[in-house]
Formats: sequence, C-alpha cells, structure tokens
Amino acid sequence: MTTPKAWKDSPAPVQPPARPPAEPMAWPEIHDGVARILDPLPRGPLLDVPSGQGALAGRLSRAGFRVRACDLYPELFRVADIEIRRGDLSGTLPYGDAEFDYVVCVEGLEHIENPHQAIREFARVLSAGGHLVISTPNILNLEERVKWLLYGYTSHFKPISAEHQHMRRQQSGERQEVTLHINPIAYTELRYILEKYGFHVLGVYKDRTKPRLWLYAPLAALIRLVGWFTPGPRRRERWTAELQSEAILLGGNTLILHAIKK
Repeated sequence: MTTPKAWKDSPAPVQPPARPPAEPMAWPEIHDGVARILDPLPRGPLLDVPSGQGALAGRLSRAGFRVRACDLYPELFRVADIEIRRGDLSGTLPYGDAEFDYVVCVEGLEHIENPHQAIREFARVLSAGGHLVISTPNILNLEERVKWLLYGYTSHFKPISAEHQHMRRQQSGERQEVTLHINPIAYTELRYILEKYGFHVLGVYKDRTKPRLWLYAPLAALIRLVGWFTPGPRRRERWTAELQSEAILLGGNTLILHAIKK
C-alpha cells in the first residue's frame, strides 16, 4: 500500500511537555491530617480551595472524592484530570449553592483580608450536613505565645516591612497573596465565625508536635492550674477546656478544624 505524499510530509505529532508533579504548598502533616478526617466519610463532591499546585486535590481524588479545585492563581495547578477554576476567597466563589458535600481550605484564611466572606461562601456552596475541613497557623500554642511576649510577633506573622515584602516578591513575584500572612486568626475567632455562619465544630486537631514543646511544660501546668480554679460557668463561656487542649495549647504549627454545616 502506497503512503500518500501528504502523509509523508506531515510532521510527527508533538507531545505537549509533561507537567511537573504537584508539590505540597503546606506541611505534609497538614495533608495527612485532612486525609485522616475525610477517610472514614462517604465519597462525594469536594471543593479544594485554595488548591495551589494540586497536591492535596490529587490525593483526595485518588481516595475517591469527586474533586474540583479553585485558586486565585489557577496557572499554578499541575493536576491534569481535575477541573480548576479561578476564584478569590475574598469574593464570590464560581460555584452554585449547595454544590458540594465537602470543602477543604488548607492554609488560606491567613492570606486574605476578610475570613468572614470566605466562611460565608463555604456555607453557601456546601449542602446541608456538608463537611468543612479548614487549617490555619496555630498562634495559641505555648511556643507562639512566648514568642509574642518576647518579640511582639509569632513565627507565621512577622512584621510586613518593606524589606519583608521585597523578600517575598523575590520568592513569588507579584503573587504576594501566596506567601504573605496578613491575618492571624486564633481558635476563638475562627470558631466564632464558623458558628456565626451555621457551622458546628466537630473536632480540633494539630498537624504535629513541636520538638521543643517540653521546655514549656511548667508554663502549661500553670495555665491549666489557673483554668482548673476558674468557675464552671466562666470556663464554658470562655472555652477554657478547648483553649487548654492538647491540640491548641500544646499543638504544632497548624490548627485543623473539622466542622459540619447545620
């Protein structure tokens, strides 16, 4: 059989360059914690926002969830078989009401001006009984409290000086939202916002144990002793037990909350 000349002259198809694998943009222990929370739950539609390069989205997709991803910079996303849309946590997410059974927001709220808007949007796009898993730096663990006392700032929320901004621009160009932590959110504020917009907190977890936390054992004992002598009604009103819990007082770099939409 003779090959037509046009076929002979046609250039061989060019394969598009392979995407580099998605790298976690958060501590791997945070992804592990999110996966542990979601693993026993029924599979369903899940929104990962902000999704970064897509490492967590890909992991949850492989676990059986029907994942869609959203990020302010979708060009960062590297997972080919998951839909990615541009979206801003400070605005309206590009999805309909009650479209998801799960929303995962890892290390997002501390980068935006208005966490209330983000939580409102999570409540809107979640179905009734839907689950929200959210993480943010833990500014209430003992090590961070001591750093705040000594320096006036914590590990994850250093002064945003001109020099600091220049260093971040060197790292991320004009995508400063990716690297700048502008909004420290304590457990107390985050729980208030969640409850305000119709969520009930099911669990609070740490990402990992800080290696030098044993140095603060005497201070932890003093704080818990003060809490022990606090009257019961005030303990309940001030969330004393939660604030003195292992996950918060003796927690790691990050706080992970699991909440359900009422």
